[in-house]
Amino acid sequence: MPRAGRDSAPSASSRFFNPGPPPLREEGKVSVLMVCLGNICRSPSAEAVFRAAVAKRGLSDSFWIDSCGTGGGAGDWYKAGGFSYHEGGPADQRMAAAAASRGIALTSSSRPLSPADVERVDYILAMDAANERAIAVAAEHWAAATTRRELPVSRLTHYLRDPALKAAHAPAGVPDPYYGGRQGFETVLDLLEDACEGLLDAILEEQGGRVKR
Repeated sequence: MPRAGRDSAPSASSRFFNPGPPPLREEGKVSVLMVCLGNICRSPSAEAVFRAAVAKRGLSDSFWIDSCGTGGGAGDWYKAGGFSYHEGGPADQRMAAAAASRGIALTSSSRPLSPADVERVDYILAMDAANERAIAVAAEHWAAATTRRELPVSRLTHYLRDPALKAAHAPAGVPDPYYGGRQGFETVLDLLEDACEGLLDAILEEQGGRVKR
C-alpha cells in the first residue's frame, strides 16, 4: 500500500511508478527540467514561467522545457513498484488560478523524475534543498542504469536577480504553497518570474552556440 503523502489518499489519476521515458527531447535543443515535490504547484509554474520567458525572447525553437516531481511525499517513488502521488493529474487549482491572473497557463500533467531525465537533461532545477536531496537519492539508486555521474542540478533561487528576493529566499528555495493561503502562491510566482529570467540569462551565456537567436 502507498504511504500517506501530502494528501490523505492518492488521487484517482495516481498510479504506480513506471520508469519509462519522459516526453521526447529534440536533438540539439537545450533541455531544462523544473523539479518540486508533487509537480502540481511550484515546478509546473516554473515550467510555464520559463517557457514564457523563452518565448518572449523569440527562443522557443532552441529549448525543451518540462517539469516533474519527487514522489509527492511517497518514500519509494523512485523504486521499481514504487508510488508517486499526483501522477497524471493537473496542476493545483489554486496555483493555476494565481498563474492565470498573470496570463500564465499551467498545462502540464504531474509525473515523477525518471532515469532518462537524470541521463539526458542539461539543466535540472530543484525548488528547494529537499528536492535536491531527493534527486540525488534517486540518481544513486538508478546509477546502474545511467552513465552520468555528475548531475546538472542547481536550486532555481540561485538565479534570482532582485537583491531583496535573493536575500530572503535564495538559501531556502522556493517555498511550498500547498498548505498556505493565497499569498503563498503569489510569492511563488514572484520568485519564479525573477529567477527564470536570471536562469535564461545564465543559459544563454553558457550555451550561446546552441541557441538560435
